[in-house]
Amino acid sequence: MALSRRRFFQGAGALTLLAGRLAAPALAQSAPAGDIPPILFVHGNGDHAALWMTTLWRMESNGVPRERMAAINFTDPLARADDKVEQAGRSSTEDQRRALAEAVRELKQSSGAARIALVGNSRGGNAIRNTIKNGSGGDISHAVLCGTPNHGVYASDDGLGNEFNGRGPFLRGLNDGDSEVTVGTAFLTLRSDGLDKYAQADGRFIGKPGTPTNVTTEGPALKGATNLVLGAVDHRETAYHPRAFREIYKFIAGHEPSRIEIVPETAVRLSGLVTSMPGGVPTNRPMPGAVVDIYHVSAETGERLGGPLHSSQTGADGRWGPAQVNPSWPLEFVLTSPGAVTTHIYRSPFPRSSEIVHLRAARPMLPADAGAGAIVLMSRPRGYFGLPRDIVLFDGKEPSDVKSGVPTDAVTTLRLAAAEVGRPVAAIFNGERIVMRAWPASENRIAVAELTY
Repeated sequence: MALSRRRFFQGAGALTLLAGRLAAPALAQSAPAGDIPPILFVHGNGDHAALWMTTLWRMESNGVPRERMAAINFTDPLARADDKVEQAGRSSTEDQRRALAEAVRELKQSSGAARIALVGNSRGGNAIRNTIKNGSGGDISHAVLCGTPNHGVYASDDGLGNEFNGRGPFLRGLNDGDSEVTVGTAFLTLRSDGLDKYAQADGRFIGKPGTPTNVTTEGPALKGATNLVLGAVDHRETAYHPRAFREIYKFIAGHEPSRIEIVPETAVRLSGLVTSMPGGVPTNRPMPGAVVDIYHVSAETGERLGGPLHSSQTGADGRWGPAQVNPSWPLEFVLTSPGAVTTHIYRSPFPRSSEIVHLRAARPMLPADAGAGAIVLMSRPRGYFGLPRDIVLFDGKEPSDVKSGVPTDAVTTLRLAAAEVGRPVAAIFNGERIVMRAWPASENRIAVAELTY
């Protein structure tokens, strides 16, 4: 069945980057959660568990205990070009199946539950379906697949070994039979009504403009599942948007959430992990020898208000922290990683505590950055930029690389002249404002404004 959920729910707060293998989220509300099974959240291709943080906080705000939730971080999270051919720094479907099956076992053991629920975005849904169909179906009560390309990003006789080819052996194996779901597990799919770049009839997003993909906006739907259309959301928002949270919670709990907003805590304690990004490629592997400094900054100027709130250097395990912060404070994280650019991450206040504030360095300097006085990035990790849906401004100016149409990227760039280095730069996205400082690109520094919605 296909239903459209178009009501907009406002959410607040977000957390930054999360990695590590299997991690539990921040402190939970004490209200009972009824008969909700433990929930394991599964990220997508090249991503990380931190993208689920606002969902985890909303779950906690509805009384789901922290010890009954977890988020996996796959090692080498990018898919191979050919699933059966070894590729350095990338994982196969079997790699992810084994890792997810182990994470299921760990959450079952820690929670004492006989069965758990799985929630995945994009490629994470492939891992969920593969795990349920090939060994762990009896352990899973509910499976929620958000924006998962269940019938492929494309369906072609070219590149049949690719995990995302709807005609390839991996997806044909998952979709074989009268039903496309595994009996004994309740399945829900969530999809966009046209803004998901991986559910498009034209091949422009896979580098083949004008070539039919042989998939449609209905590609994420599955025979035998409950299939919902969320409306005008993009690929990541099918999982991380407040609208998606409502459907995820309702499907697993069997009733509406009591609230959509995140309930803040009076005191916030942060710690986490730094993960490596060699050449800008995500590994989700711990980075030793990285330095993390945290500053309270002015919401109006981006200036630091006093010395560092916290400074630490990671050991072999990549861990940093803990830091005690005020939930109303905007923060600047300065990440200095071996072999990477120095990254200044400007964040809106953290409403809740977490032991999994995991950090990645920004991308390396690019040829297009040559001659720029400063590089400023606006990051929207839980959704993509795109006009006319969004209004994105850097210091009152619209970045030239934000295009109209289907949202396609989570990061947009502003390159400033040398004369503008050191002054505050206001990044505004749909009314949310973060002010950051422009650091000199000549010193291999990049400033990042990280937004929620």
